[in-house]
Parts: sequence; structure tokens; C-alpha cells
Amino acid sequence: MTQLDMSSSFTIPMENGDVTYFPNWLSNKHARHLMDYFIERLQWEQPSLLLYGKLHKIPRLQAWYGDEGTQYEYSKNKMEPLPWEPRLYKLKQACEMSCQTKFNSVLANYYRNGQDSMGMHADDEPELGRQPIIASVSLGQPRRFNFKHKDTKESHKILLEHGSLLVMKGDTQQYWQHGINKSKTQHGARLNFTFRCVLSKLNADK
Repeated sequence: MTQLDMSSSFTIPMENGDVTYFPNWLSNKHARHLMDYFIERLQWEQPSLLLYGKLHKIPRLQAWYGDEGTQYEYSKNKMEPLPWEPRLYKLKQACEMSCQTKFNSVLANYYRNGQDSMGMHADDEPELGRQPIIASVSLGQPRRFNFKHKDTKESHKILLEHGSLLVMKGDTQQYWQHGINKSKTQHGARLNFTFRCVLSKLNADK
């Protein structure tokens, strides 16, 4: 059974944003067990993206799991969902309990060391809806998570710790970008799971 701690949290003071952080959402022992399990069991891959006419492998490993039909596309990279792995599905249910919403898919990222990263971006694809709720679970090496407002350039940084949960909702994706830089000091492996709800093509076009 997933062990959750919702007793401590704080909201990041962001204009046009709604972001809440739960630093000890999972117990250290349970989070460590899940990390070892997911590194071994999930179907990790390293796809390539077309940038300036050339293919470049993304600087991390990733996997896309979800309900049937939850195809997801970003930077012209189309991903078909893998069927839910049982423990990953239980983690989804725990996020649903904490966020009081339903998720049908997850993008799993495996940062092998400090040289793996995630460029600044917003999860604002039409198939996520205008105000998506995204639950981000972190396991392993703490890494700095950067926020930058698209218009005002206001910025925030938060250290995403082992066993933590970060919830982004409201207008956050419309006004803010987020990402993780390479690090020369944080060398350990990290897993991150961003649970979300992909809308059907019909609903996404409304």
C-alpha cells in the first residue's frame, strides 16, 4: 500500500500560477523501493527529436504509459501508450487521491546522472486542455526545478526531493514554462513521473 503524507505542503507564490509542493509525500523507504523497481521494470527508451533539420537524442530516458488511445505528441514526437504496469497504476491512483482528479496517462523520465536534463517548456498541448492538472512525482537524486513566466520573465526555483509530489494546475501551463538544467554537482539517478489526463481529439478541439 502506498504510504502518503499530506500533512506538510506549501504553495509557490506565482503570478498566474497554481503550484503546490508536498516534500515528504512518500516515505523515504517506500520511495527508494519504487525507484529500484521502476528502473528495472519500465520500458525505457531514448527517442530522437528533429531540431534545426537534424535528429538529436533527448538527454534522458523516457516511457509513456496510459489508457488505450491516450496518444501524446510533443515537439513532433508521437508516443503510443504502453499498458499500465501494476505498481505504476497504483502510483497513479495515489496521485488521484491527493489531487482529487482522474489521470489516464503518465510520462516517465529517467535522469541517469547530472548531465541528463529537460529543456524549458510548458505542457500546453491542446490534448491536455486549457487548465490541466499535472501531478509530478520525484524519486532519487534531488534536482532543481526551474519556473519562468512567459511574459514577465519572473522566475522561481524549487528543489524536487526524493519522494516528493509537485502539483501544477489552473493557468500554470498557459503562463509558465518549466525545466531542469544539467548539473555538475548532482550526480545521482532520478526518476520523475508526470501524471496527466489526455483528452479525446473531439474534446481537445473544443
